[in-house]
Amino acid sequence: MKLSEKELSSPVWKEKGYKLFSYDREALAKRTHDEPIWVHFGAGNIFRGFPARLQQTLVENGLSDKGIIVGEGFDYEIISDIYDRYDRLTLLVTLHADGSIGKEIVGTVTEAYPCDYQPEGAWKRFMEIFASPSLQMISFTITEKGYALKNPAGEYLPGYVKDFEAGPGKGSMFLSRLAELLLHRYKSGALPLAVVSMDNCSHNGEKIEAALTTIASEWVKRGYADQGFADYLASDKVSFPWSMIDKITPRPDASVAKMLEADGYEDTGVVVTSKHTYIASFVNAEECEYLVIEDDFPNGRPPLEKAGVYFTDRATVNKVEQMKVCTCLNPLHTALAVFGCLLGYTLIADEMKDDVLVKLIKRIGYTEGLPVVVDPGIIEPKSFIDQVVNIRVPNPFMPDTPQRIATDTSQKLSIRFGETIKAYLASSSLDVRTLKGIPLVFAGWLRYVMGVDDEGKAFEPSSDPLLSYAQEAVKGIGLGYAGSLDQLHGILSNAKIFGVDLYEAGLADEVLGYFRSMIAAPGAVRKTLENALS
Repeated sequence: MKLSEKELSSPVWKEKGYKLFSYDREALAKRTHDEPIWVHFGAGNIFRGFPARLQQTLVENGLSDKGIIVGEGFDYEIISDIYDRYDRLTLLVTLHADGSIGKEIVGTVTEAYPCDYQPEGAWKRFMEIFASPSLQMISFTITEKGYALKNPAGEYLPGYVKDFEAGPGKGSMFLSRLAELLLHRYKSGALPLAVVSMDNCSHNGEKIEAALTTIASEWVKRGYADQGFADYLASDKVSFPWSMIDKITPRPDASVAKMLEADGYEDTGVVVTSKHTYIASFVNAEECEYLVIEDDFPNGRPPLEKAGVYFTDRATVNKVEQMKVCTCLNPLHTALAVFGCLLGYTLIADEMKDDVLVKLIKRIGYTEGLPVVVDPGIIEPKSFIDQVVNIRVPNPFMPDTPQRIATDTSQKLSIRFGETIKAYLASSSLDVRTLKGIPLVFAGWLRYVMGVDDEGKAFEPSSDPLLSYAQEAVKGIGLGYAGSLDQLHGILSNAKIFGVDLYEAGLADEVLGYFRSMIAAPGAVRKTLENALS
């Protein structure tokens, strides 16, 4: 069993329980080529395991007769080593919490190219597509950092400085080349289009709009484009809908590969590109998924609501994002990441067998978060947490680690916990001093950056832009330390990290108390959690 268009005619696929598509893929490709409706940029696992499969649902049910054209603007080896090698097919492996797996061949990607000037044929094809009146939407899964034009100091990245001066046709950065394609669409009749970020970051539509309009304005300043181009991007002909996406598609996992090999499936090799992308012919993904999109499509769109997508207004998208990020999912993940590393876990699912950690995340989600949750109205918050706690996080087949989730924790605390604290402070009926789970996480993070686990063994904390700053704050503090903790005043009062000044919020003493308890001796982290949550 090898993943190729030719091999799919073998009866062995269905015999082994693989779901095959029933549409005529050659005809689909011809229609898509002639009248493209959807281009997606970002050829990685989340796209292959989610949007590509959504479109397959529509095609299979006669609700669309077009596929998706893929462009990759960063890691071109994904196109050559995965898309080209496997005829643009993907084996989607859905990992169910009950231990079963679903296996589906997804074939809706009909063309895939590097989004660059070479090969020349690929760039010419993108120019054709962007001049097509039929094109309805371009979408993105390029990660949040893909939209950044500036470094943390607020200075333009050298690549964009170069591209501003060089102008269209010489873009070294992906968004510069994308802006060039949009300029071409403008020159082709100012045709309508939706520019849809599907990246997992707040206000994602706003981020890509800001980046592209900045590039356009810089070109206008230098005479590379007329003011009409900037006006076009700002008009109702071009939309930048906000969205919220939620589906975990980890790196291809060895245990999944073994299950496939047991079927006789041969293409289980993992490609690690020179840019450190881990990708294979198959995508392993959790069963739960959410995609909520602002319904603003000036040239129409596929009826993706028939495949489970929520279409709504911008305010509701924002509420769903807040519900997920501030209360119902991300805070629970961060708590498990910090304490998972301290308590020696290497799999998030295994932490859900630990009663004290389950108590912690239930307290953070149900007891502390739900009273101030932002209810979007289209997804019920308690049901969302129920699914996270009972299905998603405990899924033993999800190869996700606390070490991965602990990356960049300093950048996450203010949103994932600070917003709840602010809501308590603003409430006339809630007392911020009743919070226990959130102060435990803050104390746990300070304990974590010490780089010593609960057994007293050293470990390497995950990468974080403020790791050295946080480590400096706890410098000189070790297990058994009984001296003053005054040195922590600076970090605990840093509202950029915690969302609030913890002293002003009345939570600093609670955090300091838990931290002192956690550094008492080996085993003190677990003992502190048990005592606090009993």
